[in-house]
Amino acid sequence: MAVPKRKTSKARRDKRRANWKLSAPGMVACPNCGELKLPHRVCKACGSYKGKEVVSVEA
Repeated sequence: MAVPKRKTSKARRDKRRANWKLSAPGMVACPNCGELKLPHRVCKACGSYKGKEVVSVEA
């Protein structure tokens, strides 16, 4: 069985684990109302998708 010859230092171990951070979701502006929304999803503010009103939003 393979056994490490030297102990892995904390700095080397932590460098390897540093790439697990979350990334922010890509937001786009709604072409209808200008509100930020996730791409390929119905706008929560105006209820439109691809230029058509899909969901009626009651304010």
